[in-house]
Amino acid sequence: MFQDLHIFDVHAHFPIKGDVAMGGGGRTRETGRIDDPASQERQALRQRSLDQTRHQWRMAFDFPEPETGTRSSEEQAERWVAELDRHGLERIGFVTGRDNDELARVVAMHPNRFVGFAHHDITRPDAATELERAVTTLGLKGLKLLAPTIPILINDRSLYPVWEVCERLGIPVLSHFGMLGAAGGVSYHPNMSPAVLEPVARDFPTVDFIIPHFGIQHVTDLLFLCWSCPNVNVDTSGSNQWVRWMPYKLTLEDLFQRFFETIGPERILFGSDSSWFPRGFALRYLQDQLRICRFMNMTHDQLQLIFGGNAARIMNVPLGASQ
Repeated sequence: MFQDLHIFDVHAHFPIKGDVAMGGGGRTRETGRIDDPASQERQALRQRSLDQTRHQWRMAFDFPEPETGTRSSEEQAERWVAELDRHGLERIGFVTGRDNDELARVVAMHPNRFVGFAHHDITRPDAATELERAVTTLGLKGLKLLAPTIPILINDRSLYPVWEVCERLGIPVLSHFGMLGAAGGVSYHPNMSPAVLEPVARDFPTVDFIIPHFGIQHVTDLLFLCWSCPNVNVDTSGSNQWVRWMPYKLTLEDLFQRFFETIGPERILFGSDSSWFPRGFALRYLQDQLRICRFMNMTHDQLQLIFGGNAARIMNVPLGASQ
């Protein structure tokens, strides 16, 4: 255990070539022909700027540069188990891992420590069928979405067959809203605010929706969505450095206080957004968040809900002595 708690990190990315979190697999807007010299020059200029900003971020958090070599899924799985053991974590949820089949293969290597989310394109004609296969055949436990990559509104009726599968199978949906990517990423999209999810959350009240990173820049929208829909939860993952760019003073302490007051400890889930090595598990995020919650005088039971119990309940997996 970490301190006196059974920790379940509900939000991490399995580091494998081709995964969206490792710089592949995401959908981007076309900015010009790839063989157009002007387009290539613009992309190179943008990339240099992004690299500089990301280096500054890593320096601020004292994180090492990501390794450039590739490792097999077997190697990465063993590295992650070692990370869990080293830091006293019981479980970790990988929300991406290149594709459903590969992530399911990884989870099967350590089924008592790893949990996986389906993460395919939900606008595919066979999206609902693929989700059912991912859960009933592959053993994945939820659905992960990047709302700002979906080309239609997330509440479009054409997507309802996907939500119906989630309802029938009893699986949660973890959907990213807010700016997407590292510094210099996407900041505008019709699906940017979690408020767009309200019709879906209302129509499917038994489906648990998890919104990561405290909703990023749309804190007010997420607080009111949580107030309106008791099946909407929040995860705490990532550096949450976006608070620096808000037009009013906002800290991580403020976020915990506001969400704790609005929805209580039963709907807040710890996540780290960890992915690449050699950083591995972002222990600093866990330490910072636990410090805040302990200084808020949360009870042991409340801490256990936030840092493991809620995720275990929603994902329907054992935790602690029942494992």
